[in-house]
Amino acid sequence: MKILEWDTRNLAVRDRFPYWYDTMSQAHVHAWLATDHPARFHASARVFDLGTVQLSMMSHHTLRVNRTAKLIRQSDPEVFQLHLLLGGAGGLRQAGRDATFRAGQFLTIDSSRPYQGWRGPDGDPAEALVVQFPRDALGLRSEVVGRLAATPFPVRQGITGVLAGHLRHLADNAESLTPHSAQAVAAVTLDLIAAACADRVEATALLSPESRRQALLSLIHDFIRQRLGDPDLTPETIAAAHQISVRHLYTLFREQGLTVAAWIRRCRLERCHRDLADPRQRSLPVQAVAARWGFTDASTFSRAFRAAYGISPREHRHTAAAGRSAGSGPSGSERPARPLLH
Repeated sequence: MKILEWDTRNLAVRDRFPYWYDTMSQAHVHAWLATDHPARFHASARVFDLGTVQLSMMSHHTLRVNRTAKLIRQSDPEVFQLHLLLGGAGGLRQAGRDATFRAGQFLTIDSSRPYQGWRGPDGDPAEALVVQFPRDALGLRSEVVGRLAATPFPVRQGITGVLAGHLRHLADNAESLTPHSAQAVAAVTLDLIAAACADRVEATALLSPESRRQALLSLIHDFIRQRLGDPDLTPETIAAAHQISVRHLYTLFREQGLTVAAWIRRCRLERCHRDLADPRQRSLPVQAVAARWGFTDASTFSRAFRAAYGISPREHRHTAAAGRSAGSGPSGSERPARPLLH
């Protein structure tokens, strides 16, 4: 997978903003950029090319941006950008709408319409995750998504929270993706964006069956992760919480190559594996860690852990304390057939 990185830190002060201007014009939609304080300007970016989707992690001091009608006539890649604001604030004018936005919100920009905006403040850098994708990639009519241009919406429980968590996890782990898995993750990302956009404009009926299925599965995954410590977590409670039949729930998981119980067990084991290697939790008994994540029987937990990692929980804790690797993850039939969300 292609990864591009830029950082102005090691450049001469006079070269920092011009360098950023040139590189961002090539990596993203071309627009006029300006800063009021070039001597204090600093920025960095990492851009991951997932095929249909481009994901960027960006950090920069205050910028003003202007994409004019002339620039659009000269070059328009016909893309949408979905920004997840992680820090800072800003403003945007597009499609007759004026909006201010802040950390903890999504913001959509349409490359085919002129826009002006700013992002700052002058103190700590503004930070964002930016997903860029073709206008027709969501399976929704472009005017439906276009209704969200310059209309920030918050990250909340539900599909927007799942999407935000997915993007953060993807940004942290994109380097490990193979070209094949990058394509699969890009497809999941587009399905989640489509579901979040459709939910925002109350147009979920327009989603493709695949987008609806992926959104539902992602919501179920998130529901399970939030309740891993509950030993009474069952397919029946999961299905009831999402207003579907148990049979439908089984079908969703069968398509990804796991039973519901196996997926729950896999997630619980991953949490136990992480916590047992955490030096801050060395004083906590092994079974207390297991019980925290829903394992009520010590022997059952020990057998499941050894089957997944090839080592006992206590041995894993000791080897982690000694700085040695004790295995990277569950194996065999526990592995899903397609990439899962974090």
